[in-house]
Amino acid sequence: MEISEIAERERVVLVVPVAGFADHGPDLPLDAEEQILMRVVKEASLQRGETRLLVVPPLRFVTGPADGAAFTVEVPVAHAFIDEVCASLAAVGFRRVVLCNASPWNEELCDAAARDIRIARGLQMFCVNLSALEIGFAATEDAEFAKAGGRLAALFAEIAGRPALANDGKLLTMEAPAK
Repeated sequence: MEISEIAERERVVLVVPVAGFADHGPDLPLDAEEQILMRVVKEASLQRGETRLLVVPPLRFVTGPADGAAFTVEVPVAHAFIDEVCASLAAVGFRRVVLCNASPWNEELCDAAARDIRIARGLQMFCVNLSALEIGFAATEDAEFAKAGGRLAALFAEIAGRPALANDGKLLTMEAPAK
């Protein structure tokens, strides 16, 4: 399917997975964050009901330096990367973007980037951190993934049900009353 074939793009919940490379234990691969996150996102997509989702390929980085993390980037570079991805999504008509983050090192960055992009670009930005879904990087049981996927699907449904931002997302300026 081509982007141009997607109707009512402003109503689609667009999911931007964010995962890092890190040492989460001796028996876990460096890409455990991505593997767990993408499995939870897949479970959510299977349980989404009527919610219209589009998941883009994951962004892979860790803000650093961070002990145990590989392929670290500076915060301004990571912030600019997220902003650039969201700008390209906005350019083709998407308005609801969820940063779905797996990395504990990226939580504050994703929260701040979502806020800044909301202000700068007028997008409806949301941020879901994997830690809030109560699933760990050592998860292996189907039931764990189904439960976390159900929580995420419920969040996606809530996001889809929110009204569009007024004034195409532009912030209102506050002016002092005339004397």
